[in-house]
Amino acid sequence: MQDFKHIDKQKRRRRFGRAKAEEGRNAFKQIEETKPRKRRLKLVLPVIALLLAAYPIISLFGSPRAKHSIPAAKAAPAAVSLVNLDNGAAFRLATEAYPRAQAQGGSYSAPLPQGGKVVYAINEELQRKVEKVLADYRVPYGMFVAIEPKTGRILATVSHSSVQPGWEQKANYNLYPMASLFKIVTATAALEEKKVSPDTPFAFNGRLTSENPKYWRVRPGRGNQQMPLSVAMGKSVNPVYGRLAGEVVGRDPLLLYAQRYGFNQSLFPGSPIAASTAPLPGTIDELMLMGAGLNREVKASPFHAAAIMAAVANGGVMMTPSLAQEIHDAKGNVVYTQKPQPLRTVMTPQTASALAHMLASTVQTGTSRRAFHDRRGRRMLASVSIAAKTGSIDGTDPAGHYSWFAAYAPMEDPQIALAALVINENKWRIKATSVGEQALEAFFR
Repeated sequence: MQDFKHIDKQKRRRRFGRAKAEEGRNAFKQIEETKPRKRRLKLVLPVIALLLAAYPIISLFGSPRAKHSIPAAKAAPAAVSLVNLDNGAAFRLATEAYPRAQAQGGSYSAPLPQGGKVVYAINEELQRKVEKVLADYRVPYGMFVAIEPKTGRILATVSHSSVQPGWEQKANYNLYPMASLFKIVTATAALEEKKVSPDTPFAFNGRLTSENPKYWRVRPGRGNQQMPLSVAMGKSVNPVYGRLAGEVVGRDPLLLYAQRYGFNQSLFPGSPIAASTAPLPGTIDELMLMGAGLNREVKASPFHAAAIMAAVANGGVMMTPSLAQEIHDAKGNVVYTQKPQPLRTVMTPQTASALAHMLASTVQTGTSRRAFHDRRGRRMLASVSIAAKTGSIDGTDPAGHYSWFAAYAPMEDPQIALAALVINENKWRIKATSVGEQALEAFFR
């Protein structure tokens, strides 16, 4: 008689044996079920391998994202219509054609893609001289624009870079820190509001080139320095024009005259020239820095700087700048002729005359004296009276030291207004003042 323990063992063996048998049958069933899948894989895998091997060839023809695909050519810009050209459209057309311009018969002209040509008012001798100066001195970045004050015709436009080829194509249209050229705006506001005259003695403290307003303020009973405004303009004295803006002119009048000069707006409708900026100062110190030309966000293009000087030369009236003298269509018909057109009145003739008196000191006794006098102190261009302003500041786009020179001449009958900007790196090449002096020599030769 078997005990219960032995019977239990036998039952367990039978259950275990049935389970193993069932497991074996299930496993067989699973193997049987995978056979069709294996057949499919045997068919699919070779196809996938074939496609992967052929992908580099297929991608040349079919894939829009392939590395080696040839990019589609960009659509050419639509040609500007030559019908009823206004000043803005004519300027843009002349700008686009300018890289193709060549001197022919004493004038510059460039063909148009749709046929016809642009004839420029460029002064060939002036243009060539400035091109040579910037190239010979291998300036890192250099720009030059000259305008005829009474008509707005552009007499020269040159840009050059020895370190970044291609940069010069739009250089004269872009913005740069204006530095002390903005003192012209500060002086205009003060003179127009009849708060000062060119000969008004003005007290100040700090070094002439000080950049910190806390040192500029006048303390009663102390030994303050003093200088006439005209002399301070020529020497570009920061404390004087900082105090003039902050304590005499005020924020709103200063911004008003900046607007009259064309800041914070397009220079003229349709113009490709970037709009100059004169941001709102938030504190009295910021206002003083702005008035002295030390706010790096006050920016202008060389085109605008030349137009500002031309407005002073033209009795306070800024003329519309014009790059094209004439535009011809494909049949040779003249479809645009430059006509002098007033753009804005900035100031009265009396203020322009007073401002000219202040600017004349720059060449006579101020920051440009050395460039316009030989080693014996004799005046170069002695027969030509010049009104001018310099500016100097560090900038970042492009990085370097910015040297400005803006001028017009002759003062009694202005024929040229110009702006030169040279951006030097660690090694100085030439200052903008020297570029301007050589340009004036070429023009009045």
